[in-house]
Amino acid sequence: MKRPLQALLLLVSGLGLLHATVFTDLYLRYVKEGMRPLLIASGTVLLLLGAAEAWSLRKPAAPTPNDAQAAPDQTAQHQAPEDTDRSHHDHDHDRDRDHGQDHSHSHSHGHDHSTPPRIAWLLLLPALSLLFYAPPAIGAYSASREAPKAVAVKDQDEFDPLPATSPLPMTLTDFTSRVQQDRAKAIEGRVVRMTGFATPDGSGDGWYLTRSIFSCCAADTQFVKVRAHGTAAPSADTWVTVTGTWHAGGTLGTNSADVALDVRTIEKVARPTNGYTDALPPLAD
Repeated sequence: MKRPLQALLLLVSGLGLLHATVFTDLYLRYVKEGMRPLLIASGTVLLLLGAAEAWSLRKPAAPTPNDAQAAPDQTAQHQAPEDTDRSHHDHDHDRDRDHGQDHSHSHSHGHDHSTPPRIAWLLLLPALSLLFYAPPAIGAYSASREAPKAVAVKDQDEFDPLPATSPLPMTLTDFTSRVQQDRAKAIEGRVVRMTGFATPDGSGDGWYLTRSIFSCCAADTQFVKVRAHGTAAPSADTWVTVTGTWHAGGTLGTNSADVALDVRTIEKVARPTNGYTDALPPLAD
């Protein structure tokens, strides 16, 4: 890869990072929100390096040793015949010696390392994708193939009394904890309100309200699911806000309890800006 193309790769990579972090929120499809400052700093550094590399190309290239050897020696033209013969003999001897060294060097290495391999061109693809192509968000396709994320075990003292608000806004993680760990059964009979995207059941009989959660980046995505009953399944990846009550199944407050909801109302909503967190539903109009 030539130097102009190296400069282009640095510039495109820097612009792509800044486009995804400063001018849009596409970076949230790859990493957690807290990594935004580091991405902005990385994009700025790449942009500066690319600009410096491009500026250095404006300078004339310094003569190489080969160029110096290729230039004719003016004094050699005035050598005496016997000096010329001696010079030719020495030159032939040096050439034979250099040829032997080059031959042994080529056998020892086998290939040239002076330029990066052509496969380095592939680095342009992810750089350009940051500018012109946004990959689809992780959603129902992945969620339907993964087991639900195990919520952290809580002591009974960690469960605060639930507000009297009805319907009660909750995250899917909090709902799961209340159903399977709160022995006070505070969730029983309460109308709750939650937001997530629809994930079809693998058997084709029902669906799940789902949220995806990043621990660090897209590679470690985990899913929280609540089984929905009493309503037809929306299209996969449709974001909805639902209200309902716990669907009785198993013993409430224990691991045997079904993490499920009897849906009363369902409303389509826009995908949140940061869809990779388990956040509370938006405020009702």
